[in-house]
Amino acid sequence: MSLYFIVSFIFFGLLAVVLDFLFIPGGIVAIGGVCAMIVGVVSSYLGYGPLAGTITLICTLVFSTLVLWLILRSKTWRKCALDTNIDAKANEFDSTRVHVGAVGQTLSRLAPSGKAIFDGETVEVVSAFGLIDENNSVTVERIEGNKIIVSLTK
Repeated sequence: MSLYFIVSFIFFGLLAVVLDFLFIPGGIVAIGGVCAMIVGVVSSYLGYGPLAGTITLICTLVFSTLVLWLILRSKTWRKCALDTNIDAKANEFDSTRVHVGAVGQTLSRLAPSGKAIFDGETVEVVSAFGLIDENNSVTVERIEGNKIIVSLTK
């Protein structure tokens, strides 16, 4: 077997193992990858003799270990992971300013939720009926916990 096929078997075998670790659960692809690497090393023994086979085996083991170590270390995963903090909080508002019947103005489009201002206080609101464009006058219909439900002022 030519050197090209030996290197191809080892490379694609290692690629299969890496793909199994990262993306494809179950281990079947990793088993196929290990088998491909074994075929590459055995072909090296059969085609080029014991010295070349041993060198191929050692290089395959060292390279595989190095690649798996690079993939499994934590710095590699930090590049792939979402690393943001959620600093949002529940809709807190002053009940003397925002109450049932209070009239305010939308700051953003309510589709169905968005921002509105009531007596100088900006809060997140939800439209009771359909979409409401920005800069429209709205009235608080009801308040359910921290959820303020509004409709267009008539």
